[in-house]
Amino acid sequence: MKKILLLGSGELGKEFVIAAQRLGQHIIACDSYAGAPAMQVADECEVFSMLDGDALEAVVKKHNPDLIVPEIEAIRTEKLYEFEKQGIQVVPSARAVNFTMNRKAIRDLAAVDLGLKTARYHYAKTFDELKAGAEKVGFPCVVKPLMSSSGKGQSVVKSEDDLQHAWEYGMSGSRGDVKELIIEEFIQFDYEITLLTVTQKNGPTLFCAPIGHVQKGGDYRESFQPMPMKEEHLKEAQRMAAAVTEALTGAGIWGVEFFISNQNGVYFSELSPRPHDTGMVTLAGTQNFSEFELHCRAVLGLPIPCIKPLRIGASAVILSGIASQEQPQYEGIEKTCEEDADIRIFGKPSTRLNRRMGVVVCNGPLDGDLDALRDKAKRLASYVEVK
Repeated sequence: MKKILLLGSGELGKEFVIAAQRLGQHIIACDSYAGAPAMQVADECEVFSMLDGDALEAVVKKHNPDLIVPEIEAIRTEKLYEFEKQGIQVVPSARAVNFTMNRKAIRDLAAVDLGLKTARYHYAKTFDELKAGAEKVGFPCVVKPLMSSSGKGQSVVKSEDDLQHAWEYGMSGSRGDVKELIIEEFIQFDYEITLLTVTQKNGPTLFCAPIGHVQKGGDYRESFQPMPMKEEHLKEAQRMAAAVTEALTGAGIWGVEFFISNQNGVYFSELSPRPHDTGMVTLAGTQNFSEFELHCRAVLGLPIPCIKPLRIGASAVILSGIASQEQPQYEGIEKTCEEDADIRIFGKPSTRLNRRMGVVVCNGPLDGDLDALRDKAKRLASYVEVK
């Protein structure tokens, strides 16, 4: 049995804890607030700010974990190098977490060091730099904080008139103490995918079937698997994903995002060194292991002989239409359960407007109608109302 310190205890962490406990592991779930989803199923929990390096160090010293598994971006990531030197396994590695928590580091690694095709981009620490960067890449363009999550602070800038709002929104959406924005060329893509990539300690890099997804405001709303795509585009995405994960080092699952243009090919977009929100579709039984089970096996060094597609799947999120610090209640679950589908309520102790509170997942035969399945997932999710 390994002792695992989970940094961040949201819905993705909750599913990871369940997968780890099924393999007999001991989990300490950490977050900045009490009652977070993963804490509800973990063996122990700690509440503190993970941006506080001293507090993080104290928790590590208290529990002396075998593994540290980050699940969020807002962590004093430079401390992870120290823990790694002490012999604690950081997942996937301290290098990977530090690079991917900051869009500047991961974008420069992909575009400059590895030569992967990406959108043209510039950085901005001041409004004047933002204006100059936007003029270079042209309008429309996309403005994002270098460190953020779930699309916070991200906006599409259609003209110079939108820059002031993009600057203020981007800075307010920044997480941690990194106050810098990235301005990206707006890629005219046909669709975008998440390619879940599994790196192993003693085995080959494996890929799940590509996951298509729809975002709104930079945040995931629905996902579906497998996303139909040209074989040459899939192979190129796999090549890029293998290159960037090898450069970052470590074992685990990675959510590698790509823009796909039928005319211009594959563009690397972003990467997360952990289970991906769009990968919740794997909870529908689309493959022999969910993304959480794959992550757990990889970080524990257990062999993963193959990833087998079993079904098509679709997921659709349940959003809150209210903001409240009281324990939320849910109406309409029974209507969702009348059909062949599964529902996961995350168990968040409070809510805010458009917060992700649950997900509906459903599946069908491999030769089934994926568009019809997507419509079904969205319809069933719409029945549930947060009160």
